[in-house]
Amino acid sequence: MNIMIRGSKLEITKAMESYAKEKISRLEKYLENSEDVKATVVAKVHGHLHVVEVTIPLKNFILRAEESQSDFYAAIDTVIDKLERQIRKNKTRISSKKRQEAKDFAYDYIQSIEEDAEEKIVKRKKIEVKPMDEEEAILQMELLGHEFYLYKDIDTGTPALIYKRKDGNYGVIETE
Repeated sequence: MNIMIRGSKLEITKAMESYAKEKISRLEKYLENSEDVKATVVAKVHGHLHVVEVTIPLKNFILRAEESQSDFYAAIDTVIDKLERQIRKNKTRISSKKRQEAKDFAYDYIQSIEEDAEEKIVKRKKIEVKPMDEEEAILQMELLGHEFYLYKDIDTGTPALIYKRKDGNYGVIETE
């Protein structure tokens, strides 16, 4: 697994980096083709709290967890535990339904359904819309490589769509 660690308003020491890499490498046992997987760890400081975000984009979904603790190492431990719970929960759910995606255990995207050739809609996806802020929605959109991303605004609780404009900036469409 390729692990990229960066700090936002925080200098990542060699000890922090090696600890994070050691803990994240525990997740390799759950993943197929783990050598092709790229994990991104972002460590931030908000007041006296250390916030650790781990994002692991996989073939059919994105694993993501965030944790705030007073200590960086405690935040890493907790976020890895959260990711392991997500993986185990979803791997069990998929294998119990005997889907073909069991090898990669689908997370956010349930399944693509192809419609009849007579209809203009040629593909349909069902997604779980999670609450997040605009910055996180941009990150998810970029990780997926899409031009737009549907999410639930964490402040208003309403659906919103973020999209990349031709000038390189972003736009948001909000519902009333």
